[in-house]
Amino acid sequence: MSRGRLAFWWLLVFPLVFLALWGLFDDAVLFLKTFLNGLTLASLYFIVASGFTLVFGLMRNVNLAHGSLFLVGAYIGWVVGDQTGSWLLAVLAGFVTSALLGIVIQVVVFRRMQGEDLRQTLVTIGLSIVLADLMLWYFGGEIYTFDPPAWIYGTMSLPIIEKFPTYRIVVLLIAIAIGLLLWGLLNGTRIGMMIRAGVDDRGMLSASGVNVQRIFALTFALGAGLAGLAGVVGGTALSISPGEDTRYLLASLVVVIVGGMGSVPGAAIGALLIGLAEQFGQAYAPTYSVVFTFVIMIIALAFRPRGVLGKAT
Repeated sequence: MSRGRLAFWWLLVFPLVFLALWGLFDDAVLFLKTFLNGLTLASLYFIVASGFTLVFGLMRNVNLAHGSLFLVGAYIGWVVGDQTGSWLLAVLAGFVTSALLGIVIQVVVFRRMQGEDLRQTLVTIGLSIVLADLMLWYFGGEIYTFDPPAWIYGTMSLPIIEKFPTYRIVVLLIAIAIGLLLWGLLNGTRIGMMIRAGVDDRGMLSASGVNVQRIFALTFALGAGLAGLAGVVGGTALSISPGEDTRYLLASLVVVIVGGMGSVPGAAIGALLIGLAEQFGQAYAPTYSVVFTFVIMIIALAFRPRGVLGKAT
C-alpha cells in the first residue's frame, strides 16, 4: 500500500476510532446506541445514494433533482399508505411514482442534453425548485410520519443495549439487500454489462443492435425509484417535511464523492463514514457535528480525488 493511500485511510478513520475509544471508556451504552443509530442513518443515506450513483456516478447525468424525487416518493407513499393502511403499498407507490417521474426527466431533459453538464445542472436545479414549491403548496409545511407494519413495530433486546427499535434494524437489512442486488445487477447480468458498455462507448453498443436510450431510461428509472423508496423508508424511520429534499441531495453528493463515482461498494463505504460521523458528532460534539461530514469529504478529495473506490475514467 502506498504512503499516500495509507495516510488517507489513517486520517479518515482516526476520528472515528478516537470517538469509539472515547465512547467505550465513557459510556458503553451511549456509544453502542450512537453506533447503531449511525448504521441506520448510513443505511438510509446508502439507499438514496445508490440511486444517485447509478444516475450521476455511472451514467454521468447531473441530476440535482434527485432529492425532489426522494420527497415526491415520500409524499405519494404517505397518501397511499394513509388511504390503504398498507405500508408495503406505500413503499411500492413511492418507488413507482419516482421511477415514472425519473423516466420523464430522462426523456425530456437528459436525452436532449447528453454531455452538457452545465445545462443539466441548471435545468435540474430549476426543476427541483418547482417540485419543492408544488409539494409545499399541496402538502403544506406539516411534518408527516409513517407507522411501520405491526411485524416490525416496537423494540428488540440487544446485548448491553436494553431496547432498540426493530424497524431501524430492518432498514439496515433493506440497505444490505439493495446493495447486493445492485452489485449483482451491474456485475453479473447482461443488462448490467450493457449499462456499463453504454457509458463507456455508446456508439459501439448502439451499433451492436442494443437500444441504448431504452437501457438508459430503465437505469434512470431504477435510480429515481430507489430515491422514492428511500423516501418512504426514511419517512418511517424519521419524518417527512419540506427541506428534506435538499438534505438528502447533499448527503448523496457527499457519499458519492467520498465513496467514488459509479461504485456501489464505494457508496456503501461513503454512506457508512458519513452516517457514523454525523451521529457520533451529534452525540459527543453537537456544536461541530456538521463539520465532521465535510472534514471527511475534504480528506477524501485531498488524498483520493476519485473517492475511496473510484477509478480513473
